[in-house]
Amino acid sequence: MSARHRPAGLVGAVTRGTTGHNRLRRADRWIAAVYGGLLRSASRPLVVDLGYGASPATTVELFLRLRRICPGVEVTGIEIDPGRVAAALPYERPGLTFALGGFELPVTRPPLLVRAFNVLRQYGEAEAWEAWELMRSRIDPAGVIVEGTCSEVGHRAAWAAIGGEGPRTLTLSARFTGFERPSDLAERLPKTLIHRNVPGEPVHALLTELDRAWAICSPYASFGRRQRWLATVETLAGSWPVCARPPLGGRSRWRLGELTLPWAPVAPSKCA
Repeated sequence: MSARHRPAGLVGAVTRGTTGHNRLRRADRWIAAVYGGLLRSASRPLVVDLGYGASPATTVELFLRLRRICPGVEVTGIEIDPGRVAAALPYERPGLTFALGGFELPVTRPPLLVRAFNVLRQYGEAEAWEAWELMRSRIDPAGVIVEGTCSEVGHRAAWAAIGGEGPRTLTLSARFTGFERPSDLAERLPKTLIHRNVPGEPVHALLTELDRAWAICSPYASFGRRQRWLATVETLAGSWPVCARPPLGGRSRWRLGELTLPWAPVAPSKCA
């Protein structure tokens, strides 16, 4: 793991820190729907928001959203920049804390869920795999990491869900007015996939087929982009193992501009 700009003893590097209100709303909504049951199953569920940036706004939003579905959840925001931690401390409240740290996840007990967004874009692919491995070793045995990236206003996003056993799923999520064709989301792929969007790699084949389905379903555009997206996902499901049942899939999720698939069909042909 690179030592670029990191304080001594911490694993990771300081990010640009750009953030904003509601930037991670899409991911938070998905986390609540897919892993709300996991959080409610624990007596003291701990969630870590890793690398929240220059403002703790998205950590506070995560806390408030998860408290609605799991009143006992505790959230800790972790940043590797001491100044950002100091700036966040006034936002602490019962159940919400902030701490200095990196991918080593320095919390008092293994977290049940880790949200890590826009923290790995500056790393190489091999470093990203290392970060996944380190975080996997620190989470609860039943826990999950949700790692991905999104656009500056959150209209395009992609993330992977990673358990202790390894990556589980890939999710693409976008506002219907946020793209011209589905492959526009390629720039938001997790770091372990973003450089694999080339011919011969599974994720490239997925995006190519998704664009093809989008073109085939262009007649649905007269009914709105949501209807075109629904038809596109159903068309894609004819050749790809799209998650089609709740909580990961189905029309209720697709209507939100989401698409989730198992990791295996999109995994790199050879890991770095």
